[in-house]
Amino acid sequence: MNRPQIDMNANLPQTHQPYKVMAIYKFADLPDADAIQPALAAFCCARGIRGTLILAPEGINGTVAGTQAAIDALAEWLFAGEMLNGRLRGAEVKYSSASEMPFLRMKVRLKPEIVTLRAPEANPAKQVGTYVEPGDWNGLIERNDVVLVDTRNDYEVGLGTFQRALDPTTKNFTEFKDYVATHLDPSRDKKVAMFCTGGIRCEKASSYLLSQGFEEVFHLKGGILKYLEVVPEEESRFAGECFVFDERVSVGHGLVEGDATLCRACRHPLTAADRASADYAEGVSCPHCVGDADKHEAAAERQKQMTLAKARGAAHLGDDAARLAAERKAEKRALAEASRVRNKTG
Repeated sequence: MNRPQIDMNANLPQTHQPYKVMAIYKFADLPDADAIQPALAAFCCARGIRGTLILAPEGINGTVAGTQAAIDALAEWLFAGEMLNGRLRGAEVKYSSASEMPFLRMKVRLKPEIVTLRAPEANPAKQVGTYVEPGDWNGLIERNDVVLVDTRNDYEVGLGTFQRALDPTTKNFTEFKDYVATHLDPSRDKKVAMFCTGGIRCEKASSYLLSQGFEEVFHLKGGILKYLEVVPEEESRFAGECFVFDERVSVGHGLVEGDATLCRACRHPLTAADRASADYAEGVSCPHCVGDADKHEAAAERQKQMTLAKARGAAHLGDDAARLAAERKAEKRALAEASRVRNKTG
């Protein structure tokens, strides 16, 4: 079979870091998502790939990491394999790298939507806004007749966003519909430009705005990640860092790992200023959850266990921790069985 040539390093920064990260999404017809799930999970687990992939009848979305050989093999399986039969060709894919494995385990989840908006009228397969290449984005958002909207959630916007962008202050994407109803008007806002992390939320958001009567809707192709990758830093209109949903927490220009960390109590991303606050205690609390005693108690115990595990040189979370726990359990069973045999024959 003649397979298309797939460039799996086209946008990967040239680094020597050991892990390759793939972020992917595509709206595609996948009525057999439930059949794809176990095969995809088995393929990834067999190659040590970790991360989360979401499958739905409307497509695929997620981010995974592994060795370069493993991620390249996964790309081949997704884009040229027999099971998907070319349905994911042309997917929006971004590669980056990481110094450490950014995920704890591998998950392939089935969901009704690959990005949850709960608006059936928003169907990117039928209508979507105008894609704007990263190189053309600055010119668009500097126009006075364009309303610029960040479609991400408040904690993401807090780490970084484009100059002049409106912040809907949403806690989850489903709230975006309420923001549109109360803050945007198709009779007034003739041109609306939107952006998100990798582009997927804007596909849904632009489709939704068009269904609500907005005339011209634009969205950044490839999202902030693509913009940070290809637009020179000296020309950038993006201020701060871009939140990513893995243990890297954030990336900056050139997709290098950022400075942000996560609060282990409330999972809010933290800037250097947050970590300098008197309300910050590593692994226990931060300025965003300082008043939540229940979270602090649980986080303090988790931090204690992580510190003890680190002192033992053992993993505390994820697949490595599960493997070590299973090994310890097997050793205990073996010792108990040996003791039982000795007692029986002694």
